[in-house]
Amino acid sequence: MDVSEDYTGHVDPGGAAARRVLDALTITKISVGPMDNNAYLLVCRSSGEALLIDAANDPERIGDLLGFDPQRPRLRTIVTTHQHADHWQALGAVAGAHGSNTAAHPLDAPVLPVPPDFLLEHGDTINVGEVELSIIHLRGHTPGSIAVLYRDPTGHPHLFTGDSLFPGGPGRTTSPDNFSSLMNDLEDRIFGELPDDTWFYPGHGDDSTLGEERPKLGEWRERGW
Repeated sequence: MDVSEDYTGHVDPGGAAARRVLDALTITKISVGPMDNNAYLLVCRSSGEALLIDAANDPERIGDLLGFDPQRPRLRTIVTTHQHADHWQALGAVAGAHGSNTAAHPLDAPVLPVPPDFLLEHGDTINVGEVELSIIHLRGHTPGSIAVLYRDPTGHPHLFTGDSLFPGGPGRTTSPDNFSSLMNDLEDRIFGELPDDTWFYPGHGDDSTLGEERPKLGEWRERGW
C-alpha cells in the first residue's frame, strides 16, 4: 500500500494512506468503505506494538496497511469509538486475523459484533506499547461514544474523536437532549481541558485543530441539533 509521509489530514477513498511521525508514535490514517470512514493505526516506535482505532471496513486494506513482512507492527488492540455499524464492519475479520484484543465503552458494547475483551470508561487509560492513551466519554452521538487522547510530551495533543466532533460541528444527534449532552461534554471535556493546538482526527473526512473550531462553539449551540 502507498503511504504518504506528507501528512495533511486528508486521505481519499481507495487512495494512499497518510502517516504522521512523532517522537514516540506514528499515526497512519486511511479511508475505508463506501462511507469514507477513517481508520487510524497507531504504532509505538519503541516496541512496534500497534493499536487500531475503528476497524470500519475493508479488512484487506487494513491488512495491507499493517504489511506482511516479519517486522510489521503487532496489532494488539482495536478500539471502537462507538456502536454505529459503519465503524465496525471489519472488526471481526481484523481481530481474528491478528489475534487482537478489542475494546469499547460498555454502553455501546452490546451492539458490536465482537464482544469486547475489555471495556473503556471515561478517565481510563490504554497503552500501545510504551505510549499511554486516555479515554474521554462524549455522551450524545451514541450513549457510549468515546474519544482517544494522546498527550505528546514533546509536542501538541492528538485527539481521535470518532463521530462526536468534526470540523464544523458536533456529530449528529437524534434529540435536543442528546445534542445538549454532546455539546456540554465537548465544551467541558474537550475544549475546556485541551489547548488550541490540539490536532483532532474525526471518524470521517479531514482533520482540524481545536483552535480552528473553538470560535464556532456559540454558533453550534445556536444552530442546535
